[in-house]
Amino acid sequence: MAPSEQTPLLREEDAAVTVPEAASPEPRGTFARRLGTLDGFALLISIVIGSGVFSSPGPVDANVPSPGAALLIWLLGGVLAWTGALTMAELGTAFPGEGGIQPYLTYIYGEVFGYMAAWSWIVATMPATLAILSIVFVESIYSSFGVNEPQPPITHKLLSLLVLFVVTTANSISTKTSTRLSSFFVAVKLLTILLLIIAGLTVVFVFLGGHKDLGGGDWHEKGWFEPRSTVNPDGSLFDWRGVSAWQSLGFYSTALYGALWAYSGWDKANYVAAELRNPRKQLPLSINTAIPTIIVSYVAANAVYYVLLPWKVVSTTDAAAVTAVTHFLGKGVAYFATVLICLVIAGSALGNSFVAGRMTVAASNKDWIPRVLGSVGEIGTFKVSKAASVSEDADTGMDNDESPINALIFNTVLSAIYILLGNMRILLTLNGLAEYAFFFLTVLGAIILRFKEPGLERPVKPSILIPILFAVISGFVIIRGAIFAPVQAGTLLGIWALGLVLFYVRKNVVNRRIVG
Repeated sequence: MAPSEQTPLLREEDAAVTVPEAASPEPRGTFARRLGTLDGFALLISIVIGSGVFSSPGPVDANVPSPGAALLIWLLGGVLAWTGALTMAELGTAFPGEGGIQPYLTYIYGEVFGYMAAWSWIVATMPATLAILSIVFVESIYSSFGVNEPQPPITHKLLSLLVLFVVTTANSISTKTSTRLSSFFVAVKLLTILLLIIAGLTVVFVFLGGHKDLGGGDWHEKGWFEPRSTVNPDGSLFDWRGVSAWQSLGFYSTALYGALWAYSGWDKANYVAAELRNPRKQLPLSINTAIPTIIVSYVAANAVYYVLLPWKVVSTTDAAAVTAVTHFLGKGVAYFATVLICLVIAGSALGNSFVAGRMTVAASNKDWIPRVLGSVGEIGTFKVSKAASVSEDADTGMDNDESPINALIFNTVLSAIYILLGNMRILLTLNGLAEYAFFFLTVLGAIILRFKEPGLERPVKPSILIPILFAVISGFVIIRGAIFAPVQAGTLLGIWALGLVLFYVRKNVVNRRIVG
């Protein structure tokens, strides 16, 4: 989830399917309706903008033939986020509640699809997200020292594991710490993007004024849409001029997953709706102002990277912002920028770890995964606090600042495996495939409901072309991306197959328990 890169906070009552009430067109929720359009705009900005814009440019650039193509990928990712957010707003206001996409999938396709979405998020999406953030944290520090290695050594992985364990420990001690710091992290990341854009404009204006080029030089010497060679992970050069159209689509799909990582959070539009005074009018307006603002910010920030850096450097770094600042202003200022960006990454990691724990507890409360993972204040079955471990008190325990330690340990173990076996770029594709497979199914379901239930009350109802555009683009990207990245696709299929087996096994066990 660049995740603010956050994934739906599922609670037992949230995850249940909620049938719309014709007499109540406005969504119900647990939050007071005090927010206006400007508040909704700010919330969406804070949810979506995360660490991805500082870390994804390298993986995007490595999979496109030119800087201009990379900027188009960032634009396309924004279009997907925009159309997806409007469709989620339609579903979120038609089916009031705060349970994310799982209730929609359950209502449209059946319980197994809601379960599989939750399973995929818990076992694939969230651990991959935490692994990526831990890796980026470490690579940002190394980049400030001028170290950008296409294949980082094992020491980088070990340090990433250390970051992961620190984040888990922080959330195990207190579940409220990261949420209390959220406003601070939002301010830091917006300030960092602003400073990057100012740096890029400074280089351009100084050069146009007839002075020395303070940037990378390539931005005014080479064509932005001309194919050039990029650096492979092994250090060799890749020539794009010999790539077929079909192969190019595979590379573009992989690049798009990098951009989509940075746009993660657009699916939380229905969370914003829960607190708006008039969601019918204010939610579309919030989305239609916030997402374009984010798109402009991301495209501008990426254009700045190409101004500040030699183009051959962009594809090799997993910490583009730190590398750009180091090249432009030297290591002294780069250390300051690194601190800012690491704060952003730490905030995202804390938030995602917090959410992953709650998602795991919610799935456990529904008997989708072992009950021990749904306890709070316990390590295994040993109590380390006063919190009760029964499902009825788990949410209350977390609200009282008790930690779902077992869930956090489970998420950490999975994330550690991803860190040890993969790298950031492999994990970006895995994360994108895992997320967008279910986003595609959800949006396809919204299209199906337009025909199956035309009379369904839809306080927010965009043109049907909006979900169709999302479904067509995302569907193709999923299929082509899976063909292009068979290892990640095969891993994900294995995870889903295991999830299906566990679902039916546990369902049979529960049914026997009821009959008995």
